Amino acid sequence: MVARSRHDGGVSNDALPQMRPDTLAVHGGRDDLLSLGVHAPPLDLSSTYPLTSFEDGGDSLEALLTGGGPTSGGFVYSRAWNPTVARFETALAALEHADGAVAFASGMAAITGSIMAAMMRKEGRHIVAVRPLYGGTDALLDSGALGTEVTWCEAKTVSDAVRDDTCLVVIESPGNPTLDLVDIAAVVEAAGGAPVLVDNTFATPVLQNPLDLGASLVVHSATKYLGGHGDVLGGVVAGSHDWIEAIRPVRALTGGVLHPLAGYLLHRGLPTLPVRVRTAQENAARIAAWLDEHDLVARVHYPGLPGADPEGLIGRQMHGPGAMVAFRPVGGHAQVVRLCESVKLFTHAVSLGGVDSLIEAPEAFTHRMVDADEKPDADVIRLSIGLEDVEDLITDLDQALRASL
Repeated sequence: MVARSRHDGGVSNDALPQMRPDTLAVHGGRDDLLSLGVHAPPLDLSSTYPLTSFEDGGDSLEALLTGGGPTSGGFVYSRAWNPTVARFETALAALEHADGAVAFASGMAAITGSIMAAMMRKEGRHIVAVRPLYGGTDALLDSGALGTEVTWCEAKTVSDAVRDDTCLVVIESPGNPTLDLVDIAAVVEAAGGAPVLVDNTFATPVLQNPLDLGASLVVHSATKYLGGHGDVLGGVVAGSHDWIEAIRPVRALTGGVLHPLAGYLLHRGLPTLPVRVRTAQENAARIAAWLDEHDLVARVHYPGLPGADPEGLIGRQMHGPGAMVAFRPVGGHAQVVRLCESVKLFTHAVSLGGVDSLIEAPEAFTHRMVDADEKPDADVIRLSIGLEDVEDLITDLDQALRASL
């Protein structure tokens, strides 16, 4: 069931037609445009809204702050509801086969809001987490900043780690940065009823839908593939009505609200998401195979390489191996440093999922705050493959590899 957000007030439970992802990406969140008399979604920058009446305005605010949508009393205040942001939420929910979604100011805000909502729902603070995870998520859980107690384990031992007071199981597949695949359905079964949150940033809803596999929540750093152009920060979490009603008040209370302009840019990025992901994936597959044969590369991490997916999750869980590649050059960390500084076409930068290709060393940057004993190998380089001509990307990597010796 996919929720439709009625931007003239309220949230409808009617399912959108079961369109294919490419169609949903183009048309999701645009159901009110005809009534508005416009073709392109408008941008609403209002911070506050006129109250239709004293009583109705108060009722609408209460509905918004307790997890519902606006009523006849209007939108009231943008920290609780904004129609531009709501369009993006509706579109993302449709792509993830969710009842609804809540957008946040960043991916980490979405993770934090989900954890807080899980603790409030369960009245427990125990979390089971499977590495590798994005460095920010790993550091947040390990820090205890939210008052959580975390049991770290492998995917195959989740059932041993889950307790009666477990409020959430956190996994990421493909994992950041080494692209480890986790059998989501198997983890859901092992969790024994404990809710499972899946970070789907690397796969995107084009390649994977964790809710269809039994997960309770799916989260994205929308900064990455959803926005797709390196010009917006955002996060979003999707799930059932019950979960959305639990998470939306947390966002309002903590203030991790997505700015309307960011919501507009993220919604604008979705129509090209399937095309961008598939093209970048084609490039990544070529580059991974080329790196795997290169005399200056010791190891390549890419789910699409022969033998890299022993459980057969690609095809069963994912529609493809994705557009991220990691590798370890033969010359160790010194070569990693020189290589990252020798590229000409790739941009040496953190983040991922944009139209241009990026290169970085996770141990030094995206996973810098992770406990030293759990950090990725210092010799690993992570590539986010973009939409450039693949031969130009290969040429750049080849010259950088040889210049880094």
